[in-house]
Amino acid sequence: MSTAAATPAPWWALFWRAARLRCPHCGHGGIFHTFFALRERCPGCGLRLERGEGDYFVGAYLFNLIAVEVILFLCVAVCVALTWPSPPWELLTWVTAVLTLGGCVGCYPFAKVTWLALDLALRPISPEELQWHREGGQVGERVLPHL
Repeated sequence: MSTAAATPAPWWALFWRAARLRCPHCGHGGIFHTFFALRERCPGCGLRLERGEGDYFVGAYLFNLIAVEVILFLCVAVCVALTWPSPPWELLTWVTAVLTLGGCVGCYPFAKVTWLALDLALRPISPEELQWHREGGQVGERVLPHL
């Protein structure tokens, strides 16, 4: 068993790994099959990247929404502050539409991995759960060890 399974990483390490689009648990790369799709398991530690739960992606959608809204707010606030007292409202409307669409696409992979990092920080994986992931356990087939 690896040391990654024996001792959970500190929260900052989980988020640093996620920011680099690596497995938050072990730091291994190659966890994305495509830009929008995670692999089923981490190639390094075997962790199911959605932790074996059917609705796990909802948290990633929430993170994506929050990230895009924060980026949009900061861009609008800077633009208004720099062009005050007469901001270019029409241009700002079009730019924010493009930023919103681009942000949704650009932030999505980061949101998926960041959600996993937050989940691992709040609910560290036990050696029993990691072994379940490595063995390819399916939901419904056998109860997840953390439940």
